[in-house]
Amino acid sequence: MDPDPLLSRATAYTTLAAGTEAVAELEIKRSRFLAVLRRAGTEAEARALVEELRRSFHDARHHCSAFVLGPDRDVQRSSDDGEPAGTAGLPMLEALVLRRTGTAPGGADVTDLSDVSAVVVRWFGGTLLGAGGLVRAYSDAVSQALDGARLVRRRRQRLYRLPASHADAGRIENELRATGLTVLGTSYGAAGAELGLALPDDDAALAAAHSRVAALTGGAGVLHPVGVDWVDSPAAPPA
Repeated sequence: MDPDPLLSRATAYTTLAAGTEAVAELEIKRSRFLAVLRRAGTEAEARALVEELRRSFHDARHHCSAFVLGPDRDVQRSSDDGEPAGTAGLPMLEALVLRRTGTAPGGADVTDLSDVSAVVVRWFGGTLLGAGGLVRAYSDAVSQALDGARLVRRRRQRLYRLPASHADAGRIENELRATGLTVLGTSYGAAGAELGLALPDDDAALAAAHSRVAALTGGAGVLHPVGVDWVDSPAAPPA
């Protein structure tokens, strides 16, 4: 069963930008390795990539795979797809799980990549690579794909709507964005405008946001809660 992301212990993690794909290709002793990575929120989505590439590259001998899912990364699977046990799927999974995505305040590496499905398609070149050679090839293929991937930070945030007049909506949106708050957009109707906001799932940050809104609206603006969800934001490159 796929985990419920809203019940996670984590409040943020790193993943691929929605709608993007990361690809890398290696050739080692005439064997060709094609790595394809995509974002996946469920096991069904992760496995769909395997089946898609199996159909697209039906002439290849192996379609090895690995995926990690959930903010807490509690779903991890891998498949060697006919390669010697432990030489393909596990090295691919480790390349995902151990990928450094940032630095913690104390200086430790952050490794929080998740919701990613990786498939490496191999066309055999006629020369055996040995167990060590296979481990390096499959791990390097995934790592090189990640080198070119567009990553985002996915944060659990509380969603709010903020009613405003047509005349004030643009100014309020610009000033909220300038303070670093995430404005999801503004809709305009006959009765007025409404801003959508995503605020950190943290009591202190929420209190500060309420104070900013009050200051910008002369106390007239009221934030109305509409739920909790995960929201993408650009990921800073690892320091």
